[in-house]
Amino acid sequence: MSGIEGKDIREESTRLSEEEVPLKPGPMPGLPNEPVPQPAVPGVEPEPLTLPGLPAVADPEEADDSAENEGDPAAQLRELEQALPDGEGPNKPYRVAVFASGSGSNFQAMLDTARAGQLGAQIALLVSDKPQSKAVERARAAGVPVFVFTPKEYDSREAYERVILEELAKAKIDLIVLAGYMRLLTSVLVEPYMGRMINIHPSLLPSFPGKDAAGQAVAHGVRISGATVHFVDGGMDTGPIIAQRAVDVYPEDSAADLQLRIQDQERLLYPEVVSWFAAGRVKLDGRQVRLF
Repeated sequence: MSGIEGKDIREESTRLSEEEVPLKPGPMPGLPNEPVPQPAVPGVEPEPLTLPGLPAVADPEEADDSAENEGDPAAQLRELEQALPDGEGPNKPYRVAVFASGSGSNFQAMLDTARAGQLGAQIALLVSDKPQSKAVERARAAGVPVFVFTPKEYDSREAYERVILEELAKAKIDLIVLAGYMRLLTSVLVEPYMGRMINIHPSLLPSFPGKDAAGQAVAHGVRISGATVHFVDGGMDTGPIIAQRAVDVYPEDSAADLQLRIQDQERLLYPEVVSWFAAGRVKLDGRQVRLF
């Protein structure tokens, strides 16, 4: 490089360094122009400044609430539920109606399981055709709403079942649990709750359906009987089987002896099956019941 050329470059560099550098460069390709502040108008709140692709500046109070809920799933879930219609949402309780005519021992077992936090469902209604039954007494002592009726005051089974349907709708019932309910059911009640109505029977179905199942088992000399939880399909203990629990039958057993041992297993099995429904673990596929 010649000396003259080097001198020219140094002089040019010096002139550039001494020139004033602009503090605010003009628009650059690919970047948005700076927003122009709007003049204040008396009585009118100015709109928040925004840049393309960025949200408006939040209200400080709203920002504080959002910051509190950020990273708090429970708070976010509460906000979601408040935005949903009443009774909807992921925390909607699974609501069960129990039908009983007698002592309500299985009903009591469900109450006890619910109190222990193991049922996963809310017992929302007891339905009984016996106003003076022990089951009704148990429900009232536990604070469970009760609907009682006297069948002879109605013209037909269908007539009182329509009234029961109205009560079930008011209580937003998800599952009907028959627990010693001694009334035959008609399609008026069965069809609307098909797949959502279950019963427990004191034998290993399909053996010994109907009345006095324990007596039938003893009379036949079987060595094993038990309890069966099944769907109600309108037949006599003919619905798809959900779960069973076996009980030994001894040569010296009377029907009453066997019945007591079967009832002990019923009080364990029935609440467990209800908890499966509440957890969404039961799927009916034809006559096959699949648990997952």
